Amino acid sequence: MEVLIFRTNVDSQESVDKLIPFFKKQLKISKLNFDLEDCDKILRIETSERISEIVVQHLKLNNFECEQLYYTI
Repeated sequence: MEVLIFRTNVDSQESVDKLIPFFKKQLKISKLNFDLEDCDKILRIETSERISEIVVQHLKLNNFECEQLYYTI
């Protein structure tokens, strides 16, 4: 299991609600959460798949910034 951490500029629950269905439907994710209170608007994902590039691309396609900060295995 990997934990992926991304810095984003997703700043509202409405935006989160629009993004989450893609993640849940298209990717194998155990846990996912956005920390909108954090200054970096952190997105944390637990997964058994290599999905970092897909996550970044999906956010960018939806006009959000996204940069991977960290991952653990």
